Amino acid sequence: MKLARRISVATILVAFSGSLLALQSNGYQFYGSSPYAPVTPEQANEKAEFSWSRLQYTAAQRSSGGFGGGGFGYGGYGYGGRWTWGQDYPKADRQFLLALRRLTLVNARSTEQVVDLDDDKIFNYPWVYAVDVEDWTFTPAEAKRLHDYLLKGGFLMVDNFHGTADWENFMNGMRLVIPDRPVEDLSNSDEIFHVLYDLSDRFQVPGEQYINTGRTYEKDGYVPKWRTIRDDKGRVMVAICHNMHLGDAWEWADSPEYPERFASMAFRVGINYVIYGMTH
Repeated sequence: MKLARRISVATILVAFSGSLLALQSNGYQFYGSSPYAPVTPEQANEKAEFSWSRLQYTAAQRSSGGFGGGGFGYGGYGYGGRWTWGQDYPKADRQFLLALRRLTLVNARSTEQVVDLDDDKIFNYPWVYAVDVEDWTFTPAEAKRLHDYLLKGGFLMVDNFHGTADWENFMNGMRLVIPDRPVEDLSNSDEIFHVLYDLSDRFQVPGEQYINTGRTYEKDGYVPKWRTIRDDKGRVMVAICHNMHLGDAWEWADSPEYPERFASMAFRVGINYVIYGMTH
């Protein structure tokens, strides 16, 4: 099965080049766990050239972790009963889409799409976002489908996992999918950092916990790692954001307490990754 058609490079233009966002003043005040209306059939069928999709997966059994973690139960639940795949969902997704629609001319659907690996529907969504990937695992059938998805041209962005133990757990799952592909550090010269915004000077983006702790890191994840797994042509097919929490920055961008510089960096990175993934 082929992936959905990608966006033409010619259609991607930045809407303006000043300050990234001022979400605090636009009327979108979605603090904390305020409920969102579910996606309606009309919204799900909205005609668009890009749909933000989030990967739903089954979580592995984990013991209690350190700061920022918690006990995980089988079936995908964690953080006091929340789905681990659904961390920051759907607020982070919708605020990112708000930024994407405001800052570019990408015709993006206004609501998110949850995808899983139970069937071939994932092939309709050539760009997928996954979080808390230290806790994922796959059946052989799921691993094969994600493997095929990536090698057919799919793009996967992973976010919000921290430190040495989380990395090893992430790689345990990744080796089920692509056991023979090396992980590389992205360099400042990589095209993914320059397709729209120039991101040569990046810094660690913390989660909302920064407001109370002043720490940009969690667990022993002191240094942000921008990494990738490439296909045979050198295309970035897995973009790895380790020791950072971009989704939290998107979610809390409307909070006056969360620093704007972190939210701005998180939006720029995400937008670059969308544009790269949809044009390569």
